[in-house]
Amino acid sequence: MRRREFILRTATGLGAWLGSKGLSALPFPIPSLPTKFNAADTIILGKTGIKTSRLAMGTGTVGVGHRSHQTGLGIQGLSGLLLNGYDQGLRFFDSADSYGSHPHVGEALKHVHRDKVTLLTKTWARDAQSARADLDRFRRELGVDYLDVCLMHCLTEGDWTSRYQPVMDVLSEAKEKGIIRAHGCSCHSIEALRAAAKSPWVEVDLVRINPIGSHMDADPATVVSVLREMKASGKGIVGMKILGEGDLRNRQDEALKYALNLGVLDAMTIGAESKAEQEDLIRRMAAV
Repeated sequence: MRRREFILRTATGLGAWLGSKGLSALPFPIPSLPTKFNAADTIILGKTGIKTSRLAMGTGTVGVGHRSHQTGLGIQGLSGLLLNGYDQGLRFFDSADSYGSHPHVGEALKHVHRDKVTLLTKTWARDAQSARADLDRFRRELGVDYLDVCLMHCLTEGDWTSRYQPVMDVLSEAKEKGIIRAHGCSCHSIEALRAAAKSPWVEVDLVRINPIGSHMDADPATVVSVLREMKASGKGIVGMKILGEGDLRNRQDEALKYALNLGVLDAMTIGAESKAEQEDLIRRMAAV
């Protein structure tokens, strides 16, 4: 397809979409030229210097109580899914203690070069002693010497940056020792998200974002305004709940287009539950 024809078709398609949704549906600037995205694109997480794939393989759909939809596949099932994604160019493994996915991810890591994979996990620790114990246990469960990214999981308090300073100190110390490469948080309230945006300690933030506000901290426009603040300060931003925890399962293309064109996400994490679903997602991202 010639460049002129490609641009014309893209503009026509966007115009039709805007005609049905209205400009207010887009809380982000429209790019002047179309951009091509791929799940396996190499991106850098903010100012961390960590290079990884645009799409992270989530392991925690409805992840709570050390279980998730993905861990329900069993250790061989989930590790095989991660390795299938790796073969497709995905280099970002998203895990957490609360998902119970460390053994599954650890099994996959036995079959790849450790330095080729970005390993993100999350701790529920709210005191220094628990945080130190978690870092030791996580590395044992995953079979690794270091974690690429460790996040404080599911923060809701607007004052978390002072309330949980001891945990932040432990993670800062771990980074100095090479136990982790970057630290940050995942937020589950708009107050916590705003605090994260203002904190220089936060290097990577896992944020909930989709076009319908499903399972989010606030309406999309409000959340995007905070994400722009994060982006401006150089934080790495990884989007989650891209498909609204299944609420957008029949509107995947719309959800992916929205997330990719926001201009604020470095990467996004989505949990597939089969190789067919995973490969379909990769194809859809390339087609957006």
